[in-house]
Amino acid sequence: MAAVIGFVSLILIIVAVITSATLGTSLEGRLQDQLSRIASQTTVLVKQAQILTVAGRPMTAQNVLAGQNYPGLLLAIASDTGATGALVTSEGTTALTDSQFEALTDAVNKSPSTSVDLDGLGSFSITVREYGGIGIITGLSRDEVQGTMAQLLTVITLATLGGLILLALTTAITIRVSLRPLRAVAGTATRVANQPLDRGEVTITERVPASEADPRTETGMVGAALNTLLDHVNDSLASRQKNEERMRRFVADASHELRTPLASIRGYSELSLRDRELPENTQTALERIQAQSLRMTRLVEDLLLLARLDEGQELVHGTVDLAQLALEGLADARPTAPEHHWNINVPEQPVIMLGDAGRLHQVVANLLANARTHTPAGTTITLSVARERDEAVIRVHDDGPGIEPPVRDELFARFARGDSSRARQTGGTGLGLAIAKAIVDGHHGTITVDSTPGDTTFTVRFPLTPASGTGEADPAGTAQ
Repeated sequence: MAAVIGFVSLILIIVAVITSATLGTSLEGRLQDQLSRIASQTTVLVKQAQILTVAGRPMTAQNVLAGQNYPGLLLAIASDTGATGALVTSEGTTALTDSQFEALTDAVNKSPSTSVDLDGLGSFSITVREYGGIGIITGLSRDEVQGTMAQLLTVITLATLGGLILLALTTAITIRVSLRPLRAVAGTATRVANQPLDRGEVTITERVPASEADPRTETGMVGAALNTLLDHVNDSLASRQKNEERMRRFVADASHELRTPLASIRGYSELSLRDRELPENTQTALERIQAQSLRMTRLVEDLLLLARLDEGQELVHGTVDLAQLALEGLADARPTAPEHHWNINVPEQPVIMLGDAGRLHQVVANLLANARTHTPAGTTITLSVARERDEAVIRVHDDGPGIEPPVRDELFARFARGDSSRARQTGGTGLGLAIAKAIVDGHHGTITVDSTPGDTTFTVRFPLTPASGTGEADPAGTAQ
């Protein structure tokens, strides 16, 4: 719009300047022709007045112009006997004042044919002629020319402004109508972008309306291309979902089937270890078999739990007091690492929510185990529970070495390892935080981590329904 209006404005200004200059030149030319004819007439009048002067009548500009009905006619006569000047108006003939006559003669001295502005009288075009030693200055008022030019400029200005306003409105309407398909494309793309497409069953039903996706127009081609892209993405997501479901069923079935042979291996190893006559090497081997079978069992159980959580199973909702749950979780974690310093901060009033008590306890246990496992002895670990507005918040803080950014970005992925950022002292499956996130997601909550050296905090937030929270927000906590 700015480019179009600016370009058209430039054209209109050029046209206005050319028109004004042409008309001004034409009017000035007509005025000069008219002035030349009248100068000849005033010369004749001066001749006649000179004859009358001989008869005793004084020759003044007023006497020469007497009886002339030509408003705007200016006459000045300079001779050896004196100088006079007069102007014909609609009310009669008026003599020029001394200052006006002086201004007139000064202009004539500079140029015999020029324009002059006289105080109180306006602007005049003048010409000078001489007859018998008498200087005759004839002038015509330029008011008509100036009025015509002023009227023309006013009309051009108003017409230009009106045309530009009309052009701006027309351009704006045209652009909005022309770009309406693009707004439909942007709206559709925005709605699709707001859909969670990263996991789970996803179907993209948003499409650009057919009326805005006409492939015969440039903007319509964009809408048609977006619809084709969304169809392709929707098919790809459906295929991905089928593969995920197939893989999830495989993991769940494999984990379920592996539980029985692992239990058998562990049972037979325990039974064999009861034999006191076993050689030392055989006993050591059986103990290793038993330890690895236990580790394999934990891994299988974790995989089976994740598969069932992905399918929306394994959660049994009930009333849960997070403060009590935190106390029990810390009591279980404290004996596993007596070299750490354990603190807890819970409100005096209970923080009640609807959830699966066993799985929520597992979230707290996994977070505490993660903090214990990846921090050196002497680290202070603090577990806190609070109610903030309409959310229940669990925080696990430690003053350990922290988590490096590359590891932090994939911390909640399955089989994620923190070896590069923390001193790992015990083995693990790398599924603890992934399980915690899956349980939190199943409760429609969020889990985040903020970490710098000496300050790492895992924050879990659960939404509270109107009936799930009791007590005032954020009562004073107690530390143990």
